[in-house]
Amino acid sequence: MEISAAGRLEVRITTADVGKRVSVRRLSEAGVAGEKFTDTVGVLTSWTDGVLLITRKSGESVRVAESALVAGKVVPAAPARRRGPAASYEELARVTARAWPPVEGEWLGAWRLRAAGGFTRRANSVLPLGDPGLPLDEALTAVRRWYGERGLPAYVQTATGAEGTQELLCAELERRGWIREVTAEVWTGPLAPVADLAEGTGVVLSREADEAWLARYQRKGVSDVALRVLGAGPSVWFATVPGADPTGAPAAIGRCVVDGRWASFAAVEVDPARRRQGLATAVMAALARRALDEGASAAWLQVETDNTGARALYVGMGFALHHAYHHYREPGDAGTDR
Repeated sequence: MEISAAGRLEVRITTADVGKRVSVRRLSEAGVAGEKFTDTVGVLTSWTDGVLLITRKSGESVRVAESALVAGKVVPAAPARRRGPAASYEELARVTARAWPPVEGEWLGAWRLRAAGGFTRRANSVLPLGDPGLPLDEALTAVRRWYGERGLPAYVQTATGAEGTQELLCAELERRGWIREVTAEVWTGPLAPVADLAEGTGVVLSREADEAWLARYQRKGVSDVALRVLGAGPSVWFATVPGADPTGAPAAIGRCVVDGRWASFAAVEVDPARRRQGLATAVMAALARRALDEGASAAWLQVETDNTGARALYVGMGFALHHAYHHYREPGDAGTDR
């Protein structure tokens, strides 16, 4: 907190700091003996009618009464990373989009409208990469029209927690009644250590998702549109560990897309009866070695906030949180899968 020369805590933020990353301390139980304070760090997304709205790295919005402020200051937008590859949000946003591409896309200014018949929110949502070229309400009207013409609900994918992310857009969407349905995270890490984790013996790599691979994939009845999404990307690899399942489903599968210095990991799934046998690690190690052969040096993956098992696995592999991302659905419409 900011402390004056006289040793007093000071509020050194104003309404002019909306849009900046701040750290504030507020009185959480005013008037109680042994006063208690709460600290909040995030982007100041609004300051109106005596209330501050601060969006944390996770995307959670915190309301702080101006009257309860004890101290506050602007803090650096991008704290130095202690490990893992350095990357801007925009670089990762473009790389992650290329790894899970839509079947159809169109630009609205610097907003990318994406559609793939409803297969996953990632391929059926707007990716804002700058100014849409219209006032926000007009841009959202155009978005709803575009998705409505395709029989799809309108989604906007936003991000929080890194330099250049969209806390202000999140707040504006929420003010307009858009509903945040999903929050997940993008993690990054060095690629070589993943390749060294296991020999990968018994892992079969292929350029296509065959019937066996699809038999293990969690989304049953995959359509032609879904296959087009899964098979598209700069350099796509599918990994399979054959198993003894009478249905023909493999013991484990995975998908990797190599894109310049980046390798992505997705659809890493293991037969429930074969979990905790190192199969997920073997799949990722085999894919990592192939990505290294193609010149990649860094890795990223997406993980849901409540997937404790996967998060523990990825921490052990050297991955760390880069930013959170969210899907906002237009008011009054039903959703799709993630």
